[in-house]
Amino acid sequence: MEKKVSIESEANLSFQEFKKEVLHDYRLCLISRECSLLGRKEVLSGKAKFGILGDGKELPQIAMSKVFKNGDFRSGYYRDQTFALAIGEITIENYFAQLYADTNQNREPESGGRMMNCHYATHYVNEDGSWKNLTEQKNIAADLSPTAAQIPRLLGLAYASKVYKNVKDLENKIHFSNQGKEIAFGTIGDASTAEGHFWEALNAACALQIPMILSIWDDGYGISVTSSSQRAKEDFTELLQGFQRKSNEESKGCEIIKVRGWNYAELIDAYTKAEQFARENHIPVIVHVTELTQPQGHSTSGSHERYKSAERLQWEKEYDCNIKFRNWIKEFIVYDKENNHELYLASEEELISLEQEVKQLVKEHQKKAWNKFRTDINFLKNKALSLVEILSKKSPKKLFINKEKEAFQNIENPYKKDIFHFIRKVLRIVREENSPDKTNLINWLDESLIKEEDNYNSKLYPETPFSALNVPSIPPTYDENPAEVDGRIVIRNNFDKIFEKYPEVIAFGEDVGKIGDVNQGMEGLQEKYGTNRIADTGIREATIIGQGIGMAMRGLRPIAEIQYLDYILYGLQTLSDDLASLSYRTKGKQKAPLIVRTRGHRLEGIWHSGSPMGGLIHFLRGIFILVPRNFVKAAGFYNTMLQADEPSLIIECLNGYRLKEFLPNNLGEFTTPVGEVEITREGKDITVLTYGATWKIVTKAAQELQTLGIDIEIIDAQSLVPFDNKHQVVESLKKTNRLVIIDEDVPGGANSYLMQKVLEEQKGYQYLDSAPKTITAQEHRPAYSSDGDYFSKPSLDDIVEGIYEIMHEANPLEYPKIR
Repeated sequence: MEKKVSIESEANLSFQEFKKEVLHDYRLCLISRECSLLGRKEVLSGKAKFGILGDGKELPQIAMSKVFKNGDFRSGYYRDQTFALAIGEITIENYFAQLYADTNQNREPESGGRMMNCHYATHYVNEDGSWKNLTEQKNIAADLSPTAAQIPRLLGLAYASKVYKNVKDLENKIHFSNQGKEIAFGTIGDASTAEGHFWEALNAACALQIPMILSIWDDGYGISVTSSSQRAKEDFTELLQGFQRKSNEESKGCEIIKVRGWNYAELIDAYTKAEQFARENHIPVIVHVTELTQPQGHSTSGSHERYKSAERLQWEKEYDCNIKFRNWIKEFIVYDKENNHELYLASEEELISLEQEVKQLVKEHQKKAWNKFRTDINFLKNKALSLVEILSKKSPKKLFINKEKEAFQNIENPYKKDIFHFIRKVLRIVREENSPDKTNLINWLDESLIKEEDNYNSKLYPETPFSALNVPSIPPTYDENPAEVDGRIVIRNNFDKIFEKYPEVIAFGEDVGKIGDVNQGMEGLQEKYGTNRIADTGIREATIIGQGIGMAMRGLRPIAEIQYLDYILYGLQTLSDDLASLSYRTKGKQKAPLIVRTRGHRLEGIWHSGSPMGGLIHFLRGIFILVPRNFVKAAGFYNTMLQADEPSLIIECLNGYRLKEFLPNNLGEFTTPVGEVEITREGKDITVLTYGATWKIVTKAAQELQTLGIDIEIIDAQSLVPFDNKHQVVESLKKTNRLVIIDEDVPGGANSYLMQKVLEEQKGYQYLDSAPKTITAQEHRPAYSSDGDYFSKPSLDDIVEGIYEIMHEANPLEYPKIR
């Protein structure tokens, strides 16, 4: 049916502007759809590896982009290519360069070929690692593939606006926020709302009342599974009703807007309303976008014809948002009364012309992207062939080389892996030869591998002047007669200095605020600095981590507390998939210097005395993992990391809060160096490497061992990731020639990581006179009570006898068997 309205002639100009905007939007929809269609073909032809595509979601993303302003943030779903095109984050060539995994960052600026297509990341930092002015650009937090993984940090991106609005000492941070007026936009597929992350974040957002707009792209499926099979109510809006705000302005909750994804006018209206709620009133908004389609199925890995009925497929053709938008444009008519004629947005001929022009445009840019991508690889290919040709001419293995060369030349479009395999295979063939031509080939290979090291293996940690490794080491200083206080007083008083010194430091977590954490490490500080600086949260570890990530991305310095180390497992997926990989997957273009504070090691029972360090070390490469033995060391680590770009996990000793320590007089200033061990007791017989709560037991064991004629050298690892950058452990090993590693992890846990570092990386194996040994906890979780601890974790007896056994094996006469 035609949409016919009457206007006066003076409104003609505004109609022309309206027409221009509508056709611009339709053109963007066409460009995005053509990118999806051609992208799938490129994958199926073998030119690209895999495709995740945004077709069927074009129109709502256009509407969302209209209210997305400079300074705003998006934390979204991997189908938002139309949005990225609409805000100017990518060009058509960028789109295809990412599909081909082009490592040239000028052509593929989102990740330099590291992330698969439809994963975007605005550059937050300059080349020197300093922050850009985030209020002058539209910001996309680096996308993630795991379902709902983008939602925890969405909470933090939105919460940061609340902090900037309410903390007056942050008013000068104008390159991060304009008085907290920024909105954090989230997007998620309807099937992913079944994940716990979604509900945890939504509940927290409604409780906190933050400027967040979360769009749910509802196409009725999660790959092959229908929505009705995934949730309690088929209508998702009905399921959300408990979160809906009441009419009372003071009521918490969110606004819920339901809109059809193919209706242009309704979508524009929906997002205009959502923006008003969020930007003006800091009210979270859910925009449930229904009746969407997925014309090419979930990905290039399969076809949706396998699981959708003929009726559903027909419905999707009819309700494709681009088709419905096209029909709306054709049917929209305005009557100009004064000039007595009808005004149209576009005729059928004009639409066909536009569609043909877009098809040709996308194809041209796809070809350019492919040719540029291939030009670099072909340069490598030709150089490799040239050097091998020269080598083969004088080589007695010419026939074998030519066989490899022929096989290589038969590859139609070789990739880098093919080129480097070819070269390395040739070098293995001529391994017994020595010639200038072979040397030239090796030199070229080594130089090329250095470049590829930067392309594929750099920036796991921010490589900037602001690294923790560059923070000056400042030792604690003490009065002549220093006060001896509980460890919790040391950390509390140091936090007091931190909050005084850094207005951007925000601490939050379960019981952190009112009671100053369960061990009183922040006792009284909320009363002093306010609830915006030191806040309690619900029991929601995944979104405590996400909240910290989002806040850190916006220039704040959050300290996110996880009450016990055992509970960090709730947030491990967010830590691993998002925070740990952030610098790497954006090639250093984004950073989130979050400090995660927790406490662990020895206390009581299965869930309050964990030390799962091996798992954390392996899941969290990309995050510094610091294990201070006492609270002076812990305070120093906080002082260090607040000057650094790297995210960190600081694990305080759970049984050390009431142990006495001397109180430094330079609180807030002294630092504990990251990546350095400390030799806390010198000895000549055995090097004993330990960390955390076990250090105290080892130190006691050393006294008894001395009476048994064994003089051990104790080294506190302090920093597990990074570990011993100065290789002090191997220097100790050169003296003692024996190594024992002691911790509370399971056998093969962090102890084995440390063994690999010392024996393999530091080449300590060559200095051993005895087999290296680990003394660890049992494989099971620690049992409850002091007796449970004794039989579950390394005791003083285990340590003394385990170390003694090494000396017995070396000299059984001097050290007779104990039992």
